Amino acid sequence: MSLMKKPLLILIAGPYRSGTNDVPEQMAANLHALERYALPLYRAGHLPMIGEWVALPIIRAAGSGCVGDPVYEEYLYPVASRLLERCDAVLRIPGESKGADQDVAIARERGLPVFFKLEEVPATNT
Repeated sequence: MSLMKKPLLILIAGPYRSGTNDVPEQMAANLHALERYALPLYRAGHLPMIGEWVALPIIRAAGSGCVGDPVYEEYLYPVASRLLERCDAVLRIPGESKGADQDVAIARERGLPVFFKLEEVPATNT
């Protein structure tokens, strides 16, 4: 594992809504799976980020009544795209996800590193 001087803001991308049939408990389990990567990234010296941490409060404040309604759809992916303008890298965790695949495509378009395993993320020396 190589060392970096500067901590990265790393977007953790993976399934959230995919494969859940919009069942809240399954979506919560997917969010928990994403969050399991946050502490290891932090311990490696980075700042982890999950798009839903930013998008869900915005979606609620905008008046979304349920998953998939027009307000929800208006904000979920655009928030992730805007967030990626501030991120330094993406960690794509396993699982089918259209949104996570979009995050990877946007990251690659912007020339950001995309990691597929925690072990690929270089630690910092800070």
